[in-house]
Amino acid sequence: MPDRLPPLTALRAFDAAVRHMSFAKAAEELNVTPAALSFQIKSLEEQLGQPVFRRLNRAVKLTDAGRTLAPGTADGFAALQTAWQATRRLQDNNTTLTVTAGPALTAKWLAPRLYDFAREHPEIDLRFSATLRVVNLERDDVDVAIRFGYGPDEGLYSVPVRKEWLTPVMTPELAAQFPTPESLTDAPLIHDDSIGFLKPPADWPTWFRAVGIDFTPTHGAHFSNADHAVDAALAGIGVALGRRAMILKDMIEGRLVAPFKIAIETAGHFRFLCLPGAEMRPQIAAFRDWFVTEIEKTAHVSDAFKIVPVEDIPPA
Repeated sequence: MPDRLPPLTALRAFDAAVRHMSFAKAAEELNVTPAALSFQIKSLEEQLGQPVFRRLNRAVKLTDAGRTLAPGTADGFAALQTAWQATRRLQDNNTTLTVTAGPALTAKWLAPRLYDFAREHPEIDLRFSATLRVVNLERDDVDVAIRFGYGPDEGLYSVPVRKEWLTPVMTPELAAQFPTPESLTDAPLIHDDSIGFLKPPADWPTWFRAVGIDFTPTHGAHFSNADHAVDAALAGIGVALGRRAMILKDMIEGRLVAPFKIAIETAGHFRFLCLPGAEMRPQIAAFRDWFVTEIEKTAHVSDAFKIVPVEDIPPA
């Protein structure tokens, strides 16, 4: 049996048909007629010397040969796609930068500061994707990911930045109504459920234990996004246990106050991620340096707080 590969068009037709398990849908994806796609698969089978599909009345099923061929074909096209995208990026090596970050960080931290970056680097065409979707930096059209959590970030260039601390924040008007930590047990509390994955928890019961109060809230508004929780506090709805990155701008500009000066710190932190070696690209290096510098500009705010690591707080 000859080892010569079949035409790429035949392998592409087979790969699409495997993914859809439908000749009609595969033909639609490849923008060819079903008859043309069927011809490509038939030519592949003739060269292979055995069928790769069993044709049923309204469906197709893989034969043993098809099941053997499918994984390698999928991996091959995925590798080609990765190589193609990497090569295309060389054309805009010094002009385009695509960054993905969570919606909350984008809204509360990045967006208010991007004017400064754009002014300092007018040569960079910055594009943002505000999502928590897991991205593949080798496959997806993304240069940099900023993510919050613990990692690990195996196989990636990773720059960790400061750990996050959390403290109660509210409007100045609401602060006058709840002047002590004890009074917060009667306050409308806002919950940020987006950090429920943190272990140990960085939540209201943990903060109350940090200040010596045994209290577990049973009521309050819950938000799945950190920025929505902060927005609720800005609207005067209640008191939010705000994360440093999400509340600093509003605190510095006086829209929110943090009157109790006790914060709990989680080991979770933001990381600047890109492919190994990509950190040397001028636009990625520029954005990394700017990102780290901007975070350090507000590091002094932490000096006003007693920061207690959640690992040091006794469990309930």
